[in-house]
Amino acid sequence: MRNLRGFFAAGAIALATAAAGDAGLSASGQLAPVRQVPVTSNPLSRYLPASASSAADALEGRFDERAAMNLVEFMDRYWRNAANEGFNASIDRIHDRLAESGFTRRASGPSDGPSVWVEEYGRANGWDYSVGTLALAGDEARPDEVLLSRDQQRVALCINSFSTPPGGVTAPIVDVGQGAASDYEGKDVRGAVVLGDAGPGRLWQSAVAQRGAIGVVSTTLESYIRPGPPGSPADRAPRDEWDVLQWSGVPYDEGRRGFGFKATPRAAARIRARLAKGPAKVRVDVVSTFSPGPVRSLVAEIPGAVKPDERVVLVAHVQEPGANDNASGCATLVELARAVLQGIRDRKLPMPGRTITFIWGDEIRASRQWMQDHPAEAKQVRYMFSLDMTGENTKLTGGPFLIEKAPDPTAVWPRPSDPHTEWGSSPVKADAIKGTLLNDLFLAVCQRSAWKVQTNPYEGGSDHSVFLAAGVPSVLAWHFPDRFYHSSLDRPAMTDPAEMKQVGVNVAATALLLASATPRDAADVARLVEQAAIARLALERRQGRALTADAADKSAAEATEAAVQAAWRTWYGEALREVIDLPPAGADQALRQAVEQAVARITKQ
Repeated sequence: MRNLRGFFAAGAIALATAAAGDAGLSASGQLAPVRQVPVTSNPLSRYLPASASSAADALEGRFDERAAMNLVEFMDRYWRNAANEGFNASIDRIHDRLAESGFTRRASGPSDGPSVWVEEYGRANGWDYSVGTLALAGDEARPDEVLLSRDQQRVALCINSFSTPPGGVTAPIVDVGQGAASDYEGKDVRGAVVLGDAGPGRLWQSAVAQRGAIGVVSTTLESYIRPGPPGSPADRAPRDEWDVLQWSGVPYDEGRRGFGFKATPRAAARIRARLAKGPAKVRVDVVSTFSPGPVRSLVAEIPGAVKPDERVVLVAHVQEPGANDNASGCATLVELARAVLQGIRDRKLPMPGRTITFIWGDEIRASRQWMQDHPAEAKQVRYMFSLDMTGENTKLTGGPFLIEKAPDPTAVWPRPSDPHTEWGSSPVKADAIKGTLLNDLFLAVCQRSAWKVQTNPYEGGSDHSVFLAAGVPSVLAWHFPDRFYHSSLDRPAMTDPAEMKQVGVNVAATALLLASATPRDAADVARLVEQAAIARLALERRQGRALTADAADKSAAEATEAAVQAAWRTWYGEALREVIDLPPAGADQALRQAVEQAVARITKQ
């Protein structure tokens, strides 16, 4: 998941992509081709250090796709909320897999060798449910018509819903349209279930908290969500026949002890068709549980041989009910950790110079807690990767693999070449960005093969945001737009083990280079970053001229373009100087001189 906020229409593609894909959406909500960006004639991968390619080759044969898929299928059994059975079972399963692969089990804290342990903190409600059924109540002439259930949609019941009395409740269903205050006029919803096109949280506040309803049914569905693969019968069906919903939650309210449902378009249409004939009732049966307990994170480490206090951190979040989101990220991280350790033990990979830390936990909260509980280690984190929705079958979900970049000028100034995804953007100030080699290095590693790779400006909302806030260069490895994001259809059939392997191998190869670069490797990285800078500045000059020519206020447009060019020169100057600290054994004079010469050349661009 990425923590929810507003969604905005845009595509997802960026500088030096290997190819453009079917990532955008038309005004009607159908998937549509994104704008095409010319493929660079000199992909950054040609400048990669040889050690990165050899590491990727060693990892290729050691990443276990079948085991990754097995973990996705295991985690998919559960709606995983912090402290509940499914969350804890997933943590335990990952723990066992790592221990079987050679990580030493410890009660707490790292050891001199590869190790794995569980950390606990705080408390969570541990919500889950076994029954969540909503049916149109029948009469003597017709039976109940079940519209929403755990068996059919799996995630229709909202998080924090309380159980109904044994045997369920029967109550009037009242349609409040968009859920505005005026939509309630003349309608008595006390003791009723309220149907509305607003989100469940908003409906809850207006219907349950303010007007005495016992529960809500929300119909909201993001515009890019579809019920089937492109061109399938389900995809072509009228919207009111779609059987897809996006899961959500309602506020925890022990006093009111109400419930919430998300409805498929088909279920909402059936309720409204019945209401068109007169008053109607629904029968609701909910059996839910709250299992308060500590929140658990799983941590594994491979200690560094040169600078063990410095770290490269990789994080995947466990909670949520989806296969792609985020069982695939967890599985990818498990198998890449295992592949790295196996490669080291087979003497195909050297011990990393810096410690590599792997974390599985509750999204954002686990990262914050790790940094809070390990302040000395947190200060020494050099780079971070967030793995979220890494295993998507792109032909079915519609979402290409994306690298969400650490904030660069595209996060500050909207650019035609770098639109945001449908997920949305976060405000970033120009004085808050700092150049890093990470964006272009990770892209270059991913470009080694014909794999389709795209990038998007920083948007936030997952674990990378926590590390970025602490000044750590961080990227998100993910897929978007996803036709089944946060939906009842995010199941293992939409997950591709080969895609998990691609992501895992490339993340691991990049992390190993960041942990173990030699001065020679760093010199290659400096050349790579310089070439990326030259390409970016040339692109900005081209699109800047076009933007200025089309602007109503040409003076203002010219000033903006000058600021963009200056920001990129500064950003890449900082990225190049970061290369000096890349080798854990220290930079030699030749590297320092090469970096300063590259900075001087970029300054003159």
